[in-house]
Amino acid sequence: MKGGGEFTLKFTDTLTREKTALSPIDPLNVRLYVCGPTVYDFAHIGNARPVVVFDVVFRLLRHVYGADHVTYVRNITDVDDKINARALRDFPDEPLNAAIRKVTETTAAQFRADVEALRCLTPSVEPRATEFVLARQDGRSDMVGLIQKLVDRGHAYESAGEMLFDVASMPAYGQLSRRKLDEQQAGARVAVEAHKKNPNDFVLWKQSAEDEPGWEATFRLADGERTIRGRPGWHIECSAMSAAYLGEVFDIHGGGLDLIFPHHENEIAQSCCAHGTERMANLWLHNGFVQVDGRKMSKSEGNFVTIRDLLSTDTFGGRAWPGEVLRLAIMMTHYREPMDFTAGRLREATNVLDRWERIISATRLQEADPHPEFMALIADDLNVPEALSLVHSLIIGSERDVSQALACLSLLGLDPRRDVELDTAVEGMIGLRLHHIREKNFVEADRIRDELAGRGIRLKDAKDPSTGERTTTWEVER
Repeated sequence: MKGGGEFTLKFTDTLTREKTALSPIDPLNVRLYVCGPTVYDFAHIGNARPVVVFDVVFRLLRHVYGADHVTYVRNITDVDDKINARALRDFPDEPLNAAIRKVTETTAAQFRADVEALRCLTPSVEPRATEFVLARQDGRSDMVGLIQKLVDRGHAYESAGEMLFDVASMPAYGQLSRRKLDEQQAGARVAVEAHKKNPNDFVLWKQSAEDEPGWEATFRLADGERTIRGRPGWHIECSAMSAAYLGEVFDIHGGGLDLIFPHHENEIAQSCCAHGTERMANLWLHNGFVQVDGRKMSKSEGNFVTIRDLLSTDTFGGRAWPGEVLRLAIMMTHYREPMDFTAGRLREATNVLDRWERIISATRLQEADPHPEFMALIADDLNVPEALSLVHSLIIGSERDVSQALACLSLLGLDPRRDVELDTAVEGMIGLRLHHIREKNFVEADRIRDELAGRGIRLKDAKDPSTGERTTTWEVER
């Protein structure tokens, strides 16, 4: 039902710990914000989970309210100390700003290719943090302006060249993570950061050394103006970018479970105190961790595998895996539960897709909408695993049942049918790759090979025995 009038979506709100009906502030512009990547390294499958989960939320909102009535913002964090460190490591002989651009542009481009291979829609807006540091000509919210609002309202102060948020100025601080301020203080190392009023005060703006990137920002303080050449803290970035496109209060804020504290807690503090609102978002949604052998997958644990490697190499499970297989594997666990990532899970997803493809390709399909029971399941806190069980039942039914099953899968961003235009498209890309090989442009040739691998297409190179020329054949892998 476009407009949502006859359809209620319910989600578990992390803030209230209750299943809550979505009641859009404006049904003609339902607004969703999700924290995006920090582009210092390639994304791993743990990073892929929130991307896929909230892509399904985006698709569901578009189905219910209409594609033109949903705004989805997912940011790109392109200013961070990890980016600076990577730039110095990878490009030590280049000026730092140029090195940073190389790191962020390359990593952001790979992220876009990865999520496209996972069959994710492009968000409505993908703002880059560096574009929202200083005041903008279009008047949209910016980081320095937001910090100034916090100063003016008595929630921020300057100390030792840093602008800090005063957590004691917000009585409700800790509401999302259910952490009491006095409990946090008890475990804090006060002596380490003596310039803070409170050990839990967090950085809004940090001073940059001469050899570090920075922006000239002037703040109006009680004792006069202070110009600090520096860069923004992590949390202020999302507060500024969400307000820039979605307003002071919006409908849904999403992200991984690991972002609840401190990131999302601090976003709430900044946004509510700067704008004088009780809420930043009406619903907070968080997906569970991806685990390997019972431990959270993360770069710090060293137990991660990148999306790029999964798509294009045999480093996990002895083969490359198409994006659609990865997408289905992620969906097979409820979004709030921890997900064990194994080669066995990927093989199971492969077999399921193969079965669906065989049945659908042998069926005379009809125009159909998603099954009402399917819609009821995904409307109930995004119960995709149960909805997929229903698809399994439909797929062995009548032509109409199979057609409804396909409509259900399409809503989830899955389509097991082989594209009738696939052959032409692949042959064209293979021809372009062979051209790049002849021109010795191996970087571009490898990029095309990896892109095709991400779509589940494996290339096989050989030589024509009669001419000695390179030839390439291909096959679709599941």
